Parts: sequence; C-alpha cells; structure tokens
Amino acid sequence: MNTLSYKGYTARIDFDDRDNILIGRLLGINDVIAFHADNVVELRRALEEAVDDYLETCAKVGKSPEKPANGKLMLRIPPETHAAAILRLNLLVRALINGLLRC
Repeated sequence: MNTLSYKGYTARIDFDDRDNILIGRLLGINDVIAFHADNVVELRRALEEAVDDYLETCAKVGKSPEKPANGKLMLRIPPETHAAAILRLNLLVRALINGLLRC
C-alpha cells in the first residue's frame, strides 16, 4: 500500500487505471476526505489542500476535526486478564509460526 502523510494524517494512494489518475483517501477517520491528481507532485499538493480545507471547515462549523489513530492504546485491565491475554497471544504466535514452518 502506498501512502502520503501531512499534518499527522495519512492517506492511502491508489491508481485509477480507467481515468489514469492517482487517488488518495485519508485513513483512520470516519469523515471521507478524498483527492486526486495526475502526478505525484500534484497529488501531494492535493493532499495538503484537502487536509487544510478539512481543518478550516471543521473550525468554521465548530466541529472538532477527527484525529487519526496514533497506534497508542492506554487500557487498564485486571492483572489476571492481562496475564491471560499474554498467554493466549503467545499460543497464537506459536501456532502461526508452526503453521508457517509446515509450508
């Protein structure tokens, strides 16, 4: 998957063979922010314009812009649940490795 990033937002980049253009869509937010261009230089400019427009529009209407997922998850769970999750994960990883070794 090809991506471009700007101001903390990441966009997935695809090629539309029918229209011969590059298409981008922001990932990790529910709002649909898409853009397109004929080449990478224009695509980067279109991404920046789309993100800036999104942020300006949110400010104008009084809406907080969605923040993309940053990969950090802070979670408090009982120690017993944490231990059980680690054990289960280790078993799944071992099963995955054994399955790959059999291929």
